[in-house]
Amino acid sequence: MGKFNFKDVEDFEKTCADAEALYSTIGEIHCPYFKDNIAFNAEGLKHLKFKSNMVARSRSEQYTRLKLLPLAPQVLSLSRTVQGIWETKHFERIRVHSRTDTILKPVSYYEFIAVLDKVRVKVIVKQIENGQKFFWSII
Repeated sequence: MGKFNFKDVEDFEKTCADAEALYSTIGEIHCPYFKDNIAFNAEGLKHLKFKSNMVARSRSEQYTRLKLLPLAPQVLSLSRTVQGIWETKHFERIRVHSRTDTILKPVSYYEFIAVLDKVRVKVIVKQIENGQKFFWSII
C-alpha cells in the first residue's frame, strides 16, 4: 500500500480524486454475513472526510482513509463473520416532507476486520433503525 503520510498537496489531491472516482463506481457490494447488499452512498464518503457536520478530519486522517478505500469492498464481499456490533441512539438528519429534521433514532454499527495486502483494516457498516445498511468507514 505504501506510506500513509502524504508528501505534498498534489499527492493528497490525487488520492482524493482517485478515491472519489472509485467510490462513485462501487454502488453496492453483496456481503455474505448479512446475505444482503451494502450500499456505498454519499454518507460514507462524507464520513471519510468529515468527523461531524462541517468539522473536517485532518488531511493525514483523510489521506489514510481514502488510501485504504479500495480494500473496503473486498473486506465486505469476503466477510462471513462480524467482529463487533454496537447499538446506540443517535440524532440523525432525516428528510421528512421536503424538509430536513434531526431525530433521535436507533443506530447499529457492524465492524468487520481483515488483513488484505499485508494491511489490517476495519470496515464499519451503519444501519439506521431497520433501514438499509451502508458503508460508513474504514480504519
